[in-house]
Amino acid sequence: MGISITIASGKGGVGKTMLSSNLGIALSQFGKDVTILDADIEMANLELHLGLEGMKVALHDVLAGEADISQAVYNGPEGIKVIPAGISLEGLRKADPEILEEVLGKLLKDTDILIIDAPAGLGRNVVTALAAGQELIIVANPEISSMSDALKTKIVAAKLGSHILGTVLNRVGYDKTDLTVQEVQLILETKILATIPEDPEVRRSAAFGSPVIVRTPNSPAAIAVKKLAADLIGKKYIPPKPRKESFMKRLVNGLFGGI
Repeated sequence: MGISITIASGKGGVGKTMLSSNLGIALSQFGKDVTILDADIEMANLELHLGLEGMKVALHDVLAGEADISQAVYNGPEGIKVIPAGISLEGLRKADPEILEEVLGKLLKDTDILIIDAPAGLGRNVVTALAAGQELIIVANPEISSMSDALKTKIVAAKLGSHILGTVLNRVGYDKTDLTVQEVQLILETKILATIPEDPEVRRSAAFGSPVIVRTPNSPAAIAVKKLAADLIGKKYIPPKPRKESFMKRLVNGLFGGI
């Protein structure tokens, strides 16, 4: 029997799905059997991050009682298994989120780690995803508005009995208005599991439908996610030494954004 980890955030746009997809791949690279489930049945986009558009059977169909969960499992990058939520409005109308916990029970019999990419916000579907997962990672950006939303998520999760592993700070830059790690810990009263730096490679990878940990494994964001995965399962990870770029390459990157 495996364990389930819900990746949640108080609002959209903080990098929750980016973390779900890349963390799942990193854990797979460390030898774990990993399944990632997109529980955002209203605004699904995990399949876009993984380049798996157009899947015929999705979680929508399972929650509508029209398919078995085994029919909605697809092979993703680096050996992970992926369950897309589906983007059909008709499928959304038929789906019953209350079945999700039963579905997760079946999945945990056949995987080491099940990552649940929860919807943003605190609606019914979010509460269902929070209640269904065994462990919880909160994703936030180092800004006041994100802290408010993350704190609400933490409070609801605690009331539902979720075990909160901690918080991942994403898109950490060098803006003077950014909150420090110490300030975030004081506000949320959770462990900071990782800080993922602002990295242009994340956006570029999303545009290509390829996770950053696969497309540019030595980029700052990919290295941070890999270290997080290692810490979660007690593995040792030694980041690669940064390579010095030639003057010509720096010039090209500056002029054309490295694309």
